[in-house]
Amino acid sequence: MLGRLNHVAMAVPDLAAAVAVYRDTLGAEVTEPQALPEHGVTVVFIDLGNTKVELLEPLGNNSPIAAFLEKNPAGGMHHVCYEVTDILAARDKLRAGGARILGDGNPKIGAHGRPVLFLHPKDFMGTLVELEEVSESG
Repeated sequence: MLGRLNHVAMAVPDLAAAVAVYRDTLGAEVTEPQALPEHGVTVVFIDLGNTKVELLEPLGNNSPIAAFLEKNPAGGMHHVCYEVTDILAARDKLRAGGARILGDGNPKIGAHGRPVLFLHPKDFMGTLVELEEVSESG
């Protein structure tokens, strides 16, 4: 079911400061910020060739990232994202196995313009898991 690791997401309290660290200190190329109101975040990506790092900042008062940052004021790893070729088949198989899908269980469009779902961290050793649908060729 799982494909490659698409990205590791880091919640940050100040996106501009985090971008400066990755760009200026680590020499990374960072995308322009992208607001995703339906997910309550603003994101940037750092492409590492074999995967990406996503930096997330809260967007709006109901952002799930704001709650994460209340518990982790300096920020930290928020989730890992794995690729799947058929997100609905993956969802149905996971549900049949007892995994909990967050939200209403239907995919939303993510930052890459592809369907995504999130899986409950208590079902995956305390780690929030995102699934992103990609074509078989990647």
